[in-house]
Amino acid sequence: MRTVLVIDDNVKIVEVLSEYLHAEDFNTLTATDGVEGFSLAEAHRPDLALVDIMLPGMDGIELTRRFQTLGIPVILVTARSDEIDRLIGLEVGADDYVTKPFSPREVVARVKAVLRRYEHGSRPAGTPPLRVGELTVDLERRAVLIGERQVELTRTEFDLLAAMAAHPGRVYTRGHLLEIVSGEAFEGYERTIDAHIKNIRRKLGEDPRAPRYVRTMIGVGYKVEG
Repeated sequence: MRTVLVIDDNVKIVEVLSEYLHAEDFNTLTATDGVEGFSLAEAHRPDLALVDIMLPGMDGIELTRRFQTLGIPVILVTARSDEIDRLIGLEVGADDYVTKPFSPREVVARVKAVLRRYEHGSRPAGTPPLRVGELTVDLERRAVLIGERQVELTRTEFDLLAAMAAHPGRVYTRGHLLEIVSGEAFEGYERTIDAHIKNIRRKLGEDPRAPRYVRTMIGVGYKVEG
């Protein structure tokens, strides 16, 4: 049985999320501050963490950084007004985010989607790398290179880039890309894709005014082209 760590200083939110997760056969660990949450993560290594951004002791952004080193996927929970925190959270490695107020059923669906992505993220031995110009996406090793330079991407960023690199020139809508990385197209979350694309371009060293590989199709979505 998989375990989800729920960290939020609102006890009612912790109780509601735990109840819904238990109904879907998840175990839960709970904490109401960041320090306690990190201690639980180190001791029990949960399969995923639901983390509020605004926490006493250690905030959600710092927790996300630390959970990256433990290999624990993170879904951030944030208020609608915390746009900059949300983007920073995705940049430091959060796999997804949900905004308050939220539907507990949707949170559980997104937990399942992130876990599916982690469980099916590896490729069989012998899968050839994808190459677009100097860009190489090695599916087997989950590595990205620009020429000889290795590019460090989060799991979600890698999955997005790999999907587009597999079909150079094909245009992907934000909704389609959201389905690729989450398993479902959650209404209102397409802006998550824009944040991930921004991070991918920055890490590839792209000129945002004239990106070489990850290109915007205005009013439609994105494509990878050499």
